[in-house]
Amino acid sequence: MSEFRTTFQIPPAPFKMDHSTPVLLAGSCFTTHIGAQLSRLKFSTCINPFGVIYNPVSLAQSVWPAATYAPANFFEHEGIWRHWDMHSDLARPTLSDAVEQAQTTADATRLFLQTTDVLLLTFGTADVFYWLENERIVANCHKKPAALFGQKRLPVDTITDVIGQLVRRLREQRPTLKVVLTVSPVRHWRSGAVENQRSKATLLLACEALCRALPDTAYFPAYELLMDDLRDYRFYTNDMLHPSETAIQYIWSRFSDTFMSPDTLELNRRIEKIVTAAAHRPFNPDTAQHKTFQARQLEAIAALEKEYPSMNWSAERRLLGNNP
Repeated sequence: MSEFRTTFQIPPAPFKMDHSTPVLLAGSCFTTHIGAQLSRLKFSTCINPFGVIYNPVSLAQSVWPAATYAPANFFEHEGIWRHWDMHSDLARPTLSDAVEQAQTTADATRLFLQTTDVLLLTFGTADVFYWLENERIVANCHKKPAALFGQKRLPVDTITDVIGQLVRRLREQRPTLKVVLTVSPVRHWRSGAVENQRSKATLLLACEALCRALPDTAYFPAYELLMDDLRDYRFYTNDMLHPSETAIQYIWSRFSDTFMSPDTLELNRRIEKIVTAAAHRPFNPDTAQHKTFQARQLEAIAALEKEYPSMNWSAERRLLGNNP
């Protein structure tokens, strides 16, 4: 009897990552999901430093190592100072605060990139908005009137050129940098079903070209796992566009199986057990049974700290009532 779903094998990754591997993740909101899983499991991560960004051109700008943010490039809208290359999360009430926040973020990102082993980029859409006044591609329209923007689809060559330049520039200072490319499974429905698929197809072709052109670059099929493996609306949230928590966990499991060794996966299980236990909220925290439970978890943390001194367990220690 055949299965009631289609599954597929993911080719072995050309490289692996472990808990000594700093990972910078940038791109669509799906990047945030993967980054959150890595952070939860004590990987060293930098996640979407300039907020969620969907198109490859703005994405490349957000992690460009020489990026600077002059006051002239900010604008005020609805009492808040913003920048076209950033998410609204980085907007600030004064120009000086906005500039300082942007430059501080850029400096921290540049510092993290100096030790980054893996760069994970998730492309959300090839369709971009540009400011009509100067044809500048924007990462975010910041709720400005639609009449002020034009819209176009990035060609494959533009995407490969921009991302190729970024990777080559980063490898000037970090020659061993590995790259993971993904296409977000989140559907961009505002332009319609046909336009969404054409946009995703453009991104898929760009990823293929980049993997062929750049060594140590791998494609992870997050988009295909939701579209062709799970393939059911029960794996979406209520808006029927974003993957549900079940889908995210499934894609994460396929990601970790692809890019992590059996030893790393086993360590993940040990960490997950402690993190889950620390988050447990007892009905009565003063019982002897719960205190024994806390002590057992703290012993497990101490054992992992001895094996992996770089791991930070301060949050779990606080949750377990231990504040060294």
